Amino acid sequence: MATPHRHTARLTAPPAQALPPEAPAAPAHGTGPDPDPGPTPGPGPGPGLDSGRTPGPAPCPALQPAPEAPPTPLLAPADAHHTALTHALLAAERGYPVIPLTRTKLPALRSPHHDDAHRVPVPVRHTPNDAHHTPGRTPYSPTAPPCHGACGRLGHGVHDAATDPFAIRRMFAAAPWATGYGIACGRAPHHLVGIDLDTRNGADGPTALRLIAEAHGFALPPTVTVLTPSGGRHLWFTGPPAPPVHNSAGRLAPGIDVRGTGGYLVGPGSLTVHGRYTLAPDTPRHPAPAPPALLALLHPSLTTPPHTEHPEPPSPPHRAQPPAAALLRFVRASPRGQRNTRLFWAACRAYESGLGPELAERLVAAARHTGLPEAEARATVTSAARR
Repeated sequence: MATPHRHTARLTAPPAQALPPEAPAAPAHGTGPDPDPGPTPGPGPGPGLDSGRTPGPAPCPALQPAPEAPPTPLLAPADAHHTALTHALLAAERGYPVIPLTRTKLPALRSPHHDDAHRVPVPVRHTPNDAHHTPGRTPYSPTAPPCHGACGRLGHGVHDAATDPFAIRRMFAAAPWATGYGIACGRAPHHLVGIDLDTRNGADGPTALRLIAEAHGFALPPTVTVLTPSGGRHLWFTGPPAPPVHNSAGRLAPGIDVRGTGGYLVGPGSLTVHGRYTLAPDTPRHPAPAPPALLALLHPSLTTPPHTEHPEPPSPPHRAQPPAAALLRFVRASPRGQRNTRLFWAACRAYESGLGPELAERLVAAARHTGLPEAEARATVTSAARR
């Protein structure tokens, strides 16, 4: 009697688009990408802008609400790994250094120095009678600078990021469990700067960024935008080679994280435990240059004057602080879970600009409007004043 065969269905799904497609190359030019088709007009002002102001340029389409994406089909592990590798190779072709990531968005390769962290060989002379020396073993120093790949092995996180297809395939072959890829920020040729706008736990990163752009008088250009499974978005900008933009979480405003040199962004097409990262509809093919005013905010140390024993007369500030009305609107619009954080941030900005004593009571009143107890609001403002 013939033995019945068991048929197994392979779960597959069409690969998600990793980066916007390139237009066909002009025959008279080399292999470089065609020029951008130009920015796409935005759909108009979004919530959170002051309607009494003089209308300015339309807000960046990247800050507009994203349409709900259909559920992501399940992928077999081999398919998810192959899809991530395919997208990583496509990104590398456009000059983005990449590394493999796990479903938890962490580097997929374990550090080769995990068991001997902070230990390096040191030249120590031993004699045969040395009781503490074991033949065949090398003594180590308890402290050592971190290795960034000089040892030649894989597993150094973002420092392994590469654009060479052979190196990328080697990394993914060593991490068959990888289902995503990360794009290193701050590296040539793009010197990528990532703005992570969060919407979880009551945060409203897009609104906070709109308020900052309004307060500092700059427009956000259309740029590459990646939608996250949690409802947030990553905005990609190109930056200058120097000075480097550093990573930060919530320093610019609640719900806004910055990815710069030493950090990475999860690439579109990556699959995580929460879902897939995808490109926003009609996203440009290339990231836009970061507005100079935004870069100034990301380099606060450059605007801090040096300390002197005999300070010179005060001069106009290097960058404008958010106006009082914008700070009050920001606090009054605080959702639950962000009321205290927004109040503290607004109070800090008020005291930095010299408006703290004048705005303290109005900030407390704005916080009470959101339901925050008066005692808690006053304690938060007082803490900002002592900062």
